[in-house]
Parts: sequence; structure tokens; C-alpha cells
Amino acid sequence: MKLAILGAGVSGLTLARTLAEGGFDPDDLTLFEAAPVPGGLCRSRTVEGFTYDVAGGHILYSKDAEVMDWMKAEAGGPSAFTSCERNTKIRFEDRWVHYPFENGLGDLPPQANFDCLSGYVQAWHERSVSNSTAPDDFGTWIQWRFGKGIAEHFMNPYNEKIWKRPLTEVSSDWVAGRVPDAPVEDVIRSAVGIRTEGYTHQSSFFYPLNGGFQAITDGMAGRVADRIRLNTLVESLQRTPSGWNVNGESFDLVVSTLPLDGLHSLMAEVPADITEAMQTLEFNGLVTYLVALDRPEQSDLSWIYLPHESQGPANRVTYMSNYSPNNAPEGKSSLLVEITYRGGAPVPAQSLEGETLKGLESAGLISRSEVLFADRAEVSHAYVVFDHGYNARREAIFRWMDEVDLIPLGRFGRYEYDNSDLCVSKARALAAGLLARAARG
Repeated sequence: MKLAILGAGVSGLTLARTLAEGGFDPDDLTLFEAAPVPGGLCRSRTVEGFTYDVAGGHILYSKDAEVMDWMKAEAGGPSAFTSCERNTKIRFEDRWVHYPFENGLGDLPPQANFDCLSGYVQAWHERSVSNSTAPDDFGTWIQWRFGKGIAEHFMNPYNEKIWKRPLTEVSSDWVAGRVPDAPVEDVIRSAVGIRTEGYTHQSSFFYPLNGGFQAITDGMAGRVADRIRLNTLVESLQRTPSGWNVNGESFDLVVSTLPLDGLHSLMAEVPADITEAMQTLEFNGLVTYLVALDRPEQSDLSWIYLPHESQGPANRVTYMSNYSPNNAPEGKSSLLVEITYRGGAPVPAQSLEGETLKGLESAGLISRSEVLFADRAEVSHAYVVFDHGYNARREAIFRWMDEVDLIPLGRFGRYEYDNSDLCVSKARALAAGLLARAARG
């Protein structure tokens, strides 16, 4: 079975590696990658001795120990990683607030603390009395779940920074399993100064000692390097009686990790309703800045959240030099700043750098005199946006793809909000299915 994998990000590479482990003939395997290096959203960059992840701060953590061990092995084994204790905060005005926000109310100014506690208790009471179900839209869900105070002081402004659209346009589906659910007793304790931990998930994580997160995908790619065609854009995808043509070359089967929203443009015979479903999928892009600092990092923070407009356009900042001692030269440190923009909109102008640095200084995170330089990276597809038509569009698209035997895989290949470990898990599961299919002939 001659197989084409479109895209050599973490999903495509994992699929190729797992197929090779399972005895799939490497000569029958080809990965098409438009970029000059593999890795996709897991790529990293080193500039003047400072290393950062171009699509935002990544960490290696998984509830699946087998997956995590496999990813470590791809990058050289456990000795190639450093272990980090997760220390996440919210920068609220001039204060550090414990994360998640509802477990850090005691860190707030008195009036904000009261607003948030009062609203949380009231929302909890109303849910208990009415036995109401979660609202469909994210904006209404926030107030239903957390109350007016937390909504206005943190959740609304922070999420508006991320999603770049009214929160009522976003479905509440995506929050299931992602937003911590603090018992009301813990919130009351936190408000009166009794520390509670609302997010023990990812309390510790791993990160490559050298090369950034890309060290993991570099390890994967090195084992199938001769099967990856770099700088090779997929320009056409055509169904044939016996399989598929990719750029005019014949294959029995195709697995696509390419973004679903643009897949129709590669194919001549996509039904009009499927084309519309693909075109109307929503996503956000990302601009990141590595901010190189002429100071040793004195905090032990992992990453922080910035909810206020006065803190500039960034919503999240990773303390990149805390992840590995090799991410910055000795005596220096670095921040990785994330700024989303609405998918399909123009990429933010270069003036964004000045606004970003001004905001970081306003937040008390840097002094401009410490900034050695800032390096910018852009990712066109970073976040899947769960609008109200999301589920119906995906179901229609997948039904059609199943009919034509075109297999979707990966965060944007399937439009799923998966971290790297889930991408690996799903790619390995698909590989098992393809090996069984190949054995059947």
C-alpha cells in the first residue's frame, strides 16, 4: 500500500514513525511538507543563543504515560529532558494572582475579591436551585458558571483577547474538560486567604534540554528523513479509480494533516455544501515574540496570563528561559509572548512589537532598558475556534471524506483542540488501523 501523508508536523511524523515501527515498508511511505523543516506547530527557533517555540510555549505532559515515554524516547530519552514544576499566575493590575483565578481570589484587591466571591456564590446558588444546564454560548456560560464578578474582572477580558470575537459567537462545547471546576467551598477558602489548589493537572512537566520543543519532532523526523519531501507544497489532490494523485503522483491512500478550511482548494470535485462547510470553519492565527532580556531570571514562573488592555495585546507570556537552562545564554533570560489574531484577517503589522513591549512594561514584567532584542514568528493556524456551526460542519466534512477514503489527522486536519500528546496518541491509533488494513491487502 503506497501511502501519502500530507504534512510533517507532530501528527504526520508520529504516524510515519509508528508505521515504520510496525513493519510498514518505508519505500511505500511519503510525507509532503511545505516548510523547509518538519515539525509544524512544534517548531522552535534559536536566535543569538535564545531558543523559543514559534507557536507558543509547549510542554511535555500527558496522562498517558506510554505516549509521554514514547515522545521522550524520540528526542533521546529521559536524560535529554528537564523536569519543571508548574508555577502559573495571573497578572492582575500590579498583583500576582494564583491560577486558576477562582482559587486565587484572596490575592485580589478587596473590592474585586468581594465582587468575585459574591458573584461565584450567587451563580452556584442559582444553578443549584434551577438545576439549569450549561448555556450554548461561551459568553453566557462564563457568567452562568463563574458569576458576574469573575466574568467582568478576568474571564471576559482575557478570553476576548484570545478569541478576537464576541464570546457569544463561541460555543461553550470547547470548555468541557479544559476549564477547572472549583467547588464553592474552595472558592470561599481562597477568598478569605486559605490557599487551595484548583489545578493539580500538569503540576510538573518535561521540556527538552536542547533545541526547544522541536527536539521531539526532530527526533521523529530523523528516523524517516529520507521519506520527507521538504519545501514541497501540496498543490493538487485528485481522486482516481485506484486511489489518489498528489501533485500528479499516484498513491493508494492519503492521510491529510492539512487545515480542513483550505482542503477544498486542492481538489476539483468537492460538493458545494462540503466546500462551504470547509470555508466557514473558524480559526485564529498567532504572532509570537521572543523577548531576550539582559538579566538573569529571578522568578520561578512557568507562564502567566494577562487579562487587561493596559498590559498590551498579549494574552499569555511564557518564561521560556525557565524551561531549560539552555534556552538562554548564561546570565540572560527570555519571555515568549503570544498574541492571537482572527484567522483569515491580515497578519498584524510590525508596529505590534512596540505595543507588546509597552504593555509588558506597563504590567511590570520588563524594563525596556533590559530588552536586548525581540524576534517575531507567525503561525497562520494556531487555535481552533468552536463557533456554533462547528460540530455540524465537521460531521458533514468527515462523512464526505469517509466516502472518498481521505483520512484526516491532526489538530487542524481534524479541527480538534488537541495538544501534542493527544496528537501523538491519535496518530499512533490510526497507524495501528492502517497496519491492519495493509495486512488485509
